[in-house]
Order: sequence, then C-alpha cells, then structure tokens
Amino acid sequence: MKRNWLLAFGLWLLAFGASAQTQRQLFDDGWQFTHDGKTINVDLPHDWAIAYAPDSVTGASGTDGGWYPGGKGEYRKMFATPKGEVVKLHFEGVYQKAEVFVNGQKAGQHAYGYTPFTVDVTRYLYHDKRLNEVLVKVDNSEQPNCRWYTGSGIYRHVWMVTKGKQYIDEESLCVTTPDIHTVNIKAEVVMQDGTRKPITKTLHVENPHLWSPDDPFLYHTTIEAEGDVLPVTYGIRTIEYSAEKGFVLNGKPLLINGACVHHDDGVLGAMAFDAAEIRKVRQMKEAGFNLIRTSHNPTTRAFLDACDSLGMLVIGEAFDGWRTAKKPYDYSTLIDSCYQEDIRAMVERDRNHPSIICWSIGNEVIERKDIRVVHTAKLLKQAILDYDTTRPVTEALCAWDRDWEIYDPHFDVLDIGGYNYMIFKHASDHQRNPKRVMWQTESYPRDAFKNWALVNDYPYIIGDIVWTGLDYLGESGIGRNYYDGETPGEHWRDGGVPEWHGAYCGDVDITGWRKPISHYRQMLWTNTQDIYMAVREPDGYHGKINMTAWSVWPTWESWNWNGGRDPKGATVPSWEGKPVEVEVYTKAPEVTLYLNDKEIGRKKVDRSTEFKAVFSVPYEPGTLRAEAGDKSVTLSTAGEPARLRLTADKSMLKADGQDLVYITVEVVDAQGRVCPDAAIPCEAFVQGQGRLMAFATADLQDREPKTSSHVTTWKGRALLVVRSGKSKGKAQVKIKSSLPTANLTIQTK
Repeated sequence: MKRNWLLAFGLWLLAFGASAQTQRQLFDDGWQFTHDGKTINVDLPHDWAIAYAPDSVTGASGTDGGWYPGGKGEYRKMFATPKGEVVKLHFEGVYQKAEVFVNGQKAGQHAYGYTPFTVDVTRYLYHDKRLNEVLVKVDNSEQPNCRWYTGSGIYRHVWMVTKGKQYIDEESLCVTTPDIHTVNIKAEVVMQDGTRKPITKTLHVENPHLWSPDDPFLYHTTIEAEGDVLPVTYGIRTIEYSAEKGFVLNGKPLLINGACVHHDDGVLGAMAFDAAEIRKVRQMKEAGFNLIRTSHNPTTRAFLDACDSLGMLVIGEAFDGWRTAKKPYDYSTLIDSCYQEDIRAMVERDRNHPSIICWSIGNEVIERKDIRVVHTAKLLKQAILDYDTTRPVTEALCAWDRDWEIYDPHFDVLDIGGYNYMIFKHASDHQRNPKRVMWQTESYPRDAFKNWALVNDYPYIIGDIVWTGLDYLGESGIGRNYYDGETPGEHWRDGGVPEWHGAYCGDVDITGWRKPISHYRQMLWTNTQDIYMAVREPDGYHGKINMTAWSVWPTWESWNWNGGRDPKGATVPSWEGKPVEVEVYTKAPEVTLYLNDKEIGRKKVDRSTEFKAVFSVPYEPGTLRAEAGDKSVTLSTAGEPARLRLTADKSMLKADGQDLVYITVEVVDAQGRVCPDAAIPCEAFVQGQGRLMAFATADLQDREPKTSSHVTTWKGRALLVVRSGKSKGKAQVKIKSSLPTANLTIQTK
C-alpha cells in the first residue's frame, strides 16, 4: 500500500502583508502597453490577443492557437521607490519569453509562459525623488509554440514584495502531516548576510477536521522568525492508492470523476482574474466533477486557492511535451535549460495546497518509442521529488498505433499510470502487472457510461478524466459536428478547420451553459434519482450530421423544431410529424413521457439501458413532460422572441478594479421561455463603476472579437462580463437590440 499524507498551502496575501518587514502589494494597475506601434493604458491581467478577431489568414498561432495573433509587446510602469531593504517583483505568469528591465538595466528574464518567477530589483532602484520605470518585454512572436490558445502578455497578476534585511522566504514554506494529528511547518529565513537559517513549527491537532471535496475545511496559523511573520493556511487529509483498494481519501474509497481543463477563461482569453478562476472551479464542481487535471501546464494560485476552498482534487501538470517537438517553438526548445527551474517554480508554489493529490510530468510525449524517454521521465520525476516527496507522480501516455506493451519501462517510472484514450488495454496490462494503478487521464466525451463502468467495476482503475470539462479557445474544431457541405474531417486535418477558432469538446461551453452530456455524466457518478431531459437534433433538420472523434450528437434543451431560418439565413423546413428522439437521464427505475399531457410511453431504466430512457416522438409543438418517481422535468415550445432577460451571477461587485460579474443574456418569449434558435444582434453599454471586458456567445465559429460590444445571440444566449471600477457606486448595464432595451444595475462596494 502506498500512502501520501497531506501538505498544505501557504496563503499569498491579497493586499499588504501581516508584518512590518514583509509586505505584498498588487502591482497590476497603471501600465502602458505598446504593440504594433500603438500605446494604450492597461490594468493587469492583460491579454492582447483576445482583443483581435480570429483570422485564419493572418492569425499567426494557426489552427492550434485559434487563429489569434502572437507578436511582441512592451509593458511600462512608473513607481516610487518603496520602503524596504529588499524589493522584488513577482510575476505569476507572462506569455512568454519575458525580459524585465528597471531604470534601463536588465533585472531578470523568464522563458516558460506558465510558471511564476520573481525578480529582485533592489539594486536598480533610485533612492532620491525620481520615479522608477519598470519595462517588461514580452516575445510571443515565434509561432506556433503551443497546441492551444495561449494568449499574449502579462496575463496573470504582478506583485511588489518588500522585505526587511532578514525575512522568511515564502517559497521555502513546506507543510506536511506525518500523521493526522501532527502538522510540521518548515521554512527558511534569509539572513542579512545572505545565508539561510531553517525554521520549524510543529502543531498537535487533537481532533482533526479532515479536508475533502465534500468538506473542504482549512486551518489557519502563522510561522514567525526574526521579526517576520508568514501566514499559513493548510488542510489535513490522507490519500492512499493501490490496485487492490483503488483510491482512498481519508480512509474511504473515492471514485474519481475528473475533467481536463485548459488555462484560458473562455470569453476572457488568458486573462486570469481571480473571479474568473474561482468561477471556473465552481462550474466544474457544479457539474459533478471531483478532480481537475491542469492540462497541460501549471495553473494559477487563485485557481488552486479555489480548489482548496470549494473542494476539488487536482493533478498539477508541468508540461505538454518534452524533447521532441509537437510544434516548432514549443517547450522542446526550452526543456534542457529550463525544466529544473520550471518544476521548482510549480512545486514550491503549489505543494502546500491540500487539493493537489498528484503531479504530472508530461502528456503524450512524441519520443515515447525512444528508450531514452525513460531517462527523461526519471529526471523530471526526481526534479519533483527534490521539493515534494508526499504525492505520487503520473504522466499521460498514449499510442497512435498498435504498439503499447513496449511502454512498460516508461510506466514503471510512474506511481500512477496515466492512459489517454487507452484504458481499453486495462485487462491485459493488469494481468501483466497486477500492481499497476491506472487512471484514464483523457477520454472521449461520448464514452461517459463505458468509462464510469470501468472505474466502478475495477479498483485498479481509480478514475476517468474527460477531455474536457470546459470548451476552450484554440485546437480549433475538436469536438465539433459538421453538416454535409462544410469542411469535413477531424480538427488535425491539413490546414485545420479555418471556420472554427475553439474546441467544442467540453461538458460546459464558454458561456457557462452545461450541455446535456454534462448532466448525463453527473447523473452517472452520483446516487441521486434526479431527472434531466434533452432532445437529439434530428438528422437532416439543418443538414446531414457528421460526427468527429471528440463530439457527441448535438443534443439540446429544446422542443422547437418548427423550421424557419438558421443563423446563416438558410431555410429550415418544419419537422412536424417526423420522429424526434427524446433522451431522459435518471437512476430512477422507470420513466414516463408525456406530450401535451398525452402519455407517449413508459420505459425501464437501469444499468442495461445506460441509465437512459430514449423515446421516438413524432414532433408537434407543445410541452414534453418526463416523470420518474416523484421527480419531473418539462420542455416547452417557445414562441417568438419578446425580450432579453439579463441574469447576473452576483448582485454586488468589490470596488477594487479586479472583480467580475458574469451576466447571462437570454432571448425569451412572452412567457419567459428561452428561444433556442434566436439569433438577435445586440450591443452592450456599460457605464458607471464598471467596464465591459467581454461580450460573446458559445459559437466557436463567430469572428467577432470577444472584447467587442457587439454580438449576435447563439442558441438564444450570450454572455457579458463586466469588470468592477475602483469606487463605490453602481455599474449600469444596457443591452440594445431589435427587442426592448434590457437594463441591469450592479452595486459596487
């Protein structure tokens, strides 16, 4: 039996520090940004690429990057010399190849766009009345350098950190629990002469309140030395994993229902606002997932803080590929010079988060058939173990041919074997190595039932992690369906899929709408008898439907099949009297379906039906109603669009210039039913203590920039994101269209 005990996480203060010596101040406001000969004022986080329309002719990042531009940019900021013996600038993430200059002198650099770095600027500062200038040069011109949308610029937070002559090094903080009653806190003090002194603090916890996804309890304390104080937040939990017992959390078996999630925040591009990162975790939690794999790079501090507080397990992944390139300018150009620095940056920052249960060193590496890959895997694993020995190490392996068993020496390096789309090999692999612990690190969305069954039935398969939890920008066209006459084939076809700029394989789209597959997956992994109903788009309604590898059949919360015109203006005939397939998902034993109060039929539901009841119903307008036990659900035909309905995800914004409100825009009929085919051009206006950050739909073929104030609703919906101002008051939102103007007021406080 292998066992890992909790670590915990050291809190990064969101304002000034708690001691007179060490202070941390958000350094996001008041930058000047220069790109393509133009200079504008910006507040961070900032992604210059998302302000452009995706363009398959000029978009340098290509189909992988969503046809968005790369290029070079410069960020400048003036600031007074702060009090403190030591002054550092901490960058949470710059994409990519950043160089930092202070008062004309180069102070530091960092290549990898996904790991944090710190630059000591003390010796470059003025000590008179002059203001200092920091210049950050960002070079994302070498394209393509990634297989998904990266964004460009200083897309994560920047902090100014001031310290006394002696201070506790935050990056040295390490919290472990050798047992659930003992908490060991270790750190290092940087002394005045530059030497380091270790410090420790041991706590005894009599009745520990264990951290888990269902009860994410966190403790708070501090560690003090030489007049400095470092806040510490931690959670206590145990994990075990074995082929015999599966994955065990706090002594109880847990089946892992996971989602791969990229770093972008959909309509915001790469801009990593805390509110956006928290929302992303909350969306995955509400969709029923209990684990996120940060594919394929380290995530943000705010994201992991959210996982800690909301209760979400995490696989922290370092890299996509290694020495053999997937793209001309990817990490293969950096690995030998940077991997130790980047792994250290990831592990030291993230090792104290109770949410992280595993590290991943790579994904589908190209050189997997070269025996030297085993040596690379050992090097990367050891680089992690240098800073954390309390968690298992995994890697996502795959095969694009019949070779598989040859990877056994590679698997032997790993504590848990990651299978991308290869879990069908589990039986023979288990026979060959009965001790191997497996999880499917990527799976096809449509295989939801099959993969749930494998994890449910075989303890040595501890989880399934679908590709993906959320739609994302880049990898254009993966997960799409297409009609005859449109660009055929998979997203990797020569030339890509120029019409698309994003990936539609997520359980949740980029506006936050949960697709039917999301509700189905959640139902499989829970034991409730809730009920959900959706309708499969009739083949031929908009055209003959073609599937791709990561797609599911287009299925909608819609009982509108009356014909009319599609968003492109083509005539769609009515489907009245023709069969439509209605799907009902439940673990109740029987489902009864009604159309306009007339019983259509009854169906038994159990594992043999994959917990689905599927009815073929001749279409007629009206109301579908499905009943299962004491639960029921309805779908009704919507009438003509009558108004816009605005729904905010919060009623109050923090007046800090960093908070966000997400406003769902729906086209509804006179009875308030969403019009699922409505394509209404809209224009957004934001006044007062707020500013428009994004206005977009889930249509990944739309060429309007996400930051535009114009959008045409898709499937009757759009999403508006507003950033808070810095003063108390009101943010006033107005949406104009051919329908009555819609208004909404959000308080800022």
